[in-house]
Amino acid sequence: MIIHIDCNTFYVSCEISLRPDLLGKPVVVANCNEAGGGVILALNKEAKSLGLKRGIPVFQVRDLLEKHRVAVFPANLPKYVDISRRLMQVVRDQEIVLHFQQYSVDEFFGELPVDDAQQLRRYALKVKQHIEHCTGIPVSCGISATYTLAKVATWYAKHYQGYQGVCVLLQENYEKALRGIPITDVWGIGRRTAPRMEEMAIHTAFDFIQKPAFVVKQRFKVTGLRTWQELQGTRCITIESPALQRTMMHSRTFTYMTSDRQQLRTCISNYAVAVARKLRDQHSVCLSVGVFISTNSHREDLEQYGMSASTRLSVATADTALITKAALEVFERIFRPGYHYKKAGVVLLEITSDEAIQLDLFDSPNHDIQKSRKLMETMDALNRKYGMDSVRLASQGFETTTPNLTNFQPLRNETTNINDIIEVK
Repeated sequence: MIIHIDCNTFYVSCEISLRPDLLGKPVVVANCNEAGGGVILALNKEAKSLGLKRGIPVFQVRDLLEKHRVAVFPANLPKYVDISRRLMQVVRDQEIVLHFQQYSVDEFFGELPVDDAQQLRRYALKVKQHIEHCTGIPVSCGISATYTLAKVATWYAKHYQGYQGVCVLLQENYEKALRGIPITDVWGIGRRTAPRMEEMAIHTAFDFIQKPAFVVKQRFKVTGLRTWQELQGTRCITIESPALQRTMMHSRTFTYMTSDRQQLRTCISNYAVAVARKLRDQHSVCLSVGVFISTNSHREDLEQYGMSASTRLSVATADTALITKAALEVFERIFRPGYHYKKAGVVLLEITSDEAIQLDLFDSPNHDIQKSRKLMETMDALNRKYGMDSVRLASQGFETTTPNLTNFQPLRNETTNINDIIEVK
C-alpha cells in the first residue's frame, strides 16, 4: 500500500518548531523584502481566524498584523529544505516505510508492506508521531492502493478531525470517498483542466470516473487517463527521482539599487554558497562558474551596464570555497564602479555526477578531492544541525538582517566563520 505524508502548513510549522512559544498564536510567513513589502505565503489556523489569507500583500494588512501581534517570518527556503531533509532521515531511521522518497519540500511517498487496515493505521500513527516528536512538524498521512488515492486519503485526514491525521482508504470505501472530494482537489487536476471538467458536469472525483475511458483520453489526454485509472485503484503513476540539473543559478533582483562594491561581493558570495549547496544536494560537481550583474533597465535616467562572464575550473568540484573564490574572481573582472546595480547572480555550468571526477594532470597538488568532500560534508552536517549558515565563509559577511514587519522580531541564528574551526586550502 502507498503511504503519502504531507506536512501541515509547512513553512509556518517550520518556524513554530524553532519557536515553540508561538504554538497556538497567529503566525504567517511572507516573501518579505528590505522595503517591508511582499505577500503572505503561508499561515496557520489562528492567523486564518483573523481573516488573513494567502496571497494578500503585507502592506494591506499591516494594521491587522500589528493589532493582533501576529508573528511574521520572512520566507527562508534553505531552512525549510534543511528541515525537510531532517524529516526524511527521521522516517528512514525508523525503518517502517519502504522506498521512502521526497515528492516536494513538504510531501513524501513510500510503501507499507501490509494490507490489513488496522495494521496500516497503527504503522502510520507510529510514523506520524515519530516525525512530530523528532522534528516538531505536524503531518497528515493517507494510505491507499495508488498514489492518487493516497492523496485523496490525505485530503480526508486533513479535513476531518475524526481521522486524527491518518486515513486508510480501502477498496470498499472508494466510491464514498470519491463522491465527497471536489474534482478541483484531486491530484493532477490543474487550473486549466478544472473549467473543462465543470463544462462536462464533473464536480467530484466520482463524477470523473463515471466517464468512459475513451472520452477521458480524448478530452484530457494520457495524463487525465492516468488520473482516471488511479482513482479506480489501478496504479499507473510512478514517482521518479528528478533528472540532474545541467545548469544551476542563484540570483536576485535587489529591492534597492546599489553601487557598493563590497555589498555586491557579499551578495555574490552568498549566491555562490547557496548554489554550491544545491549542487551537492543532487550529488553533482561543476566545471564552470559564471557571474552576471546588471543595472535597472527601467531607469532610463541612469547609465546602463550589464555584463556576464565565466571561468573554467581545473577540476570539477562542489566545494563551496572553490566555487565562491571563482565567482568572486569573475565578479572583479566584470564589475564597473559608478553604476547602480539592480540584479546579480551566480551560474554553475558543465554539471556532471560526482561519482567520477576527471583529474587534471597539471592541477595543484594541494587540491585534494577527498579532503574537499569531507570538509563539505562536515559543513553541511553542522548547518543541518544548528541552522542554515551557522557555519559560513568569511566573505559572506556576518549581518543577517530581516525585515521587522510587526512588533515581533524572529530569532536569528548565531554564525560561525568556517575558517575559525577548520583550515581551508
